[in-house]
Amino acid sequence: MFFRGKYVDAGEGREMGLKRQRVMDQGSSYYSTPPASNFIYNPPAYSYVNQPPSFPVVRLRGLPFDCSETDIIEFFHGLDIVDILFVHKHGKFAGEAFCVLGYTFQVEYALQKNRQNIGKRYVEVFRSNRQEYYKGICNVVSDSRVARSRSPRRSLPKRDPTKDDAQHTGVIRLRGLPFTANRDDIVDFFKGFVLLEDSIYFMVNSEGKVTGEAYVKFESTEDSKAAMMEDGTCIGNRYIELFPSSLEEWEEAVTKGRANVPKPPEEDTTVLRMRGLPYSAGKDDVLDFFKEFALSEDSIHISYNSEGRSTGEAFVEFANLDDSKAALAKDRMTLGSRYIELFMSSPEEMRDPVLRGR
Repeated sequence: MFFRGKYVDAGEGREMGLKRQRVMDQGSSYYSTPPASNFIYNPPAYSYVNQPPSFPVVRLRGLPFDCSETDIIEFFHGLDIVDILFVHKHGKFAGEAFCVLGYTFQVEYALQKNRQNIGKRYVEVFRSNRQEYYKGICNVVSDSRVARSRSPRRSLPKRDPTKDDAQHTGVIRLRGLPFTANRDDIVDFFKGFVLLEDSIYFMVNSEGKVTGEAYVKFESTEDSKAAMMEDGTCIGNRYIELFPSSLEEWEEAVTKGRANVPKPPEEDTTVLRMRGLPYSAGKDDVLDFFKEFALSEDSIHISYNSEGRSTGEAFVEFANLDDSKAALAKDRMTLGSRYIELFMSSPEEMRDPVLRGR
């Protein structure tokens, strides 16, 4: 990872991607203005001297016992959530969780949420560390091995008997998906069933981030009933919960969801994606950031959400491959007080944000 002018083994949460398939989709990171004015923090300038930043993880305590990953994502609105690990003791949820963030400085933002509410429960937020997080992972692995040794079928999470009596419409809702899951993963999960091109939609929140939920429409109600046998099985190391859904929920998913989650391009392109822009940044700021290159305002596409607020992301079209590759050297340089991340992108990935750009 490029950090302060040199490549280092930065101890940031992104290395968790290979350890637990729970890293956020590299094609989607959306910064936006937090919903409440009491969540404002101006991070100091960081000056690491030959030292990588500390591991960016916090611990939450006092969570509601029906708390979901979506609740925590909304609680930390605007931050990059790399992983959420719920803590269980003796097979029961302990009301605690670890939350790995994308960057060290975001820990300071997260700590400002201490004693704020999820539902009717106020939640405590503490600093944590890599060792505590790894220990939590080991406990999850240990518990799952014990569960498998007791039964040939996975026993976590417990099956909800009310699902058997639910009315089937041919639509199933999936919950607990890895944030990197895409259409191919869903098709593979339901292998043996015919899924049409427009039969899968991933849900996103107001910032455009995937929520870990998706809707799948099968060719018949018989197929959807049969597919429920996959309830509680895994994608990667994630237990996937399945719920019979309604046609009304399906229509909402079609309207508000995404047909797929973009993956990083396999080949170099002339398009770069910028992430971490200040919310007030405009095209002039991007032009100044890339002042060494010949760019026009038409080659810059800033992304906005459905409410017209900047997502902190933009796409830039360079004149040629040499320029786009050379521009990557500016990865993690600052624009104002914000570190800017740069990624190779593609015209396909750029297209949807361009439609919402200004």
